[in-house]
Amino acid sequence: MSLTPNSEYGARPRVWFAVYQLLWHLLLPLAFVRLAWRARHSTQYLSYLPERLGFGYSKPSSQKAIWIHAVSVGETRAAQPLIEAYLARGESILLTHMTLNGRRTGAALFEKAITAGKIQQVYLPYDLCWSVDHFLNVFKPKLGLFMETEAWPTVVFRCAEIGLPLFLVNARLSERSARRINRFGRSGRALFQAFAGILAQTEFDAQRYRALGVKNVEIVGNLKFDVPLDQGLVSQGQAWKQKNHSAQRLLVCAASTRDGEEAIVLKAWKDLLLSNSFAVPPLLCLVPRHPERFSEVADQIHGVGLKFRLRSEWAGTPKDTDSLEVILGDSMGEMPLYYSAADLVVMGGSLLPFGGQNLIEACAAGCPVLLGEHTYNFQQAALDAVEMGAAKRIQGDLLLGESIALMEAIKSILLHSAELSRMALAAKTYSEEHQGATKKLLAALDHRNFSLN
Repeated sequence: MSLTPNSEYGARPRVWFAVYQLLWHLLLPLAFVRLAWRARHSTQYLSYLPERLGFGYSKPSSQKAIWIHAVSVGETRAAQPLIEAYLARGESILLTHMTLNGRRTGAALFEKAITAGKIQQVYLPYDLCWSVDHFLNVFKPKLGLFMETEAWPTVVFRCAEIGLPLFLVNARLSERSARRINRFGRSGRALFQAFAGILAQTEFDAQRYRALGVKNVEIVGNLKFDVPLDQGLVSQGQAWKQKNHSAQRLLVCAASTRDGEEAIVLKAWKDLLLSNSFAVPPLLCLVPRHPERFSEVADQIHGVGLKFRLRSEWAGTPKDTDSLEVILGDSMGEMPLYYSAADLVVMGGSLLPFGGQNLIEACAAGCPVLLGEHTYNFQQAALDAVEMGAAKRIQGDLLLGESIALMEAIKSILLHSAELSRMALAAKTYSEEHQGATKKLLAALDHRNFSLN
């Protein structure tokens, strides 16, 4: 692949880009300081450091690979059906990440393909001109697919200049993000115009990209509906659920909670237990989104005086939980187990203004969802789930210390078994009716007649 400009795509904004590069070079030491700080929790943060600068790669298994960039855990899981579809076609995959947890997730999901040399997994280098050039010269992919929201200026503009088709797939864009992009004026819009195309999740997303001046936008749906649940974990969760039900005990999962939300959930849970509304008190499974916060959240549970144990204390399915009020889900990759065991999910990221987390996996497991008001990262998915009866919005203020709205919402649903059953059925139906994005995405890419040989 020749690193010579291609006039087919728009040019990078020269002044803006020069300032961007200067800032990256000045702040580069801080990036490594940040990795060192995170290494307090895991020394793996310091692994593969040369890759962060575009060097130290092993010899590419294929220089005609399809390059898929999935920044972290959610994007990596969402990419699973797309990667599996390309592998079934006999394609080689270059899979890049930015986070350690994303890389761990990819390694677990695609262990066999990585071992067989069908997938090569590396970090995407920091967005420096020389590191990106070296990365592209080493791997020479034939097609690039960035997942969801990733748009690194150096990578995007460089791919445009050398004629490497780079698409933003499973793309989403919230109103908040669109406003931020527009603050950069023509330069911000040029970044998204430099993609070869954008394959959006919903009409909302497509409209926002078109408002940025992107012409090649197509709606293909959300890949996350096509992500299969780990059936081994589903079976474990269902067995746990059956055991709880035999003891007439319900389980609520507060999933992917963010900093500040655990305090709201724990106060609501303590108030719920003190209300004495249940013959057998329900059990809470609290699963923080970021593993580095497990110890902090454990301290919070202890601080409010609730009886709890860590999920990691059981080798298999949790048992002998009758005396517990909370289980702290301090494990990675077990969300299908938690969702399959739960009677109701409180979706983290939506209680405070974080934009919400993915509710699709919970619905795929047939579990109803309670949402806060902050779901702008999953706007269409949340609207559709509520409309179909698979999810409900919490009515009321969820500011710290005012979590009675959450407590009342949980209690209202758990005490009405018929409604809980209706919501569970609606959740499963909602998940199944929205599948098919993978086929649409592949068809959209194939329609552009790129030579992938």
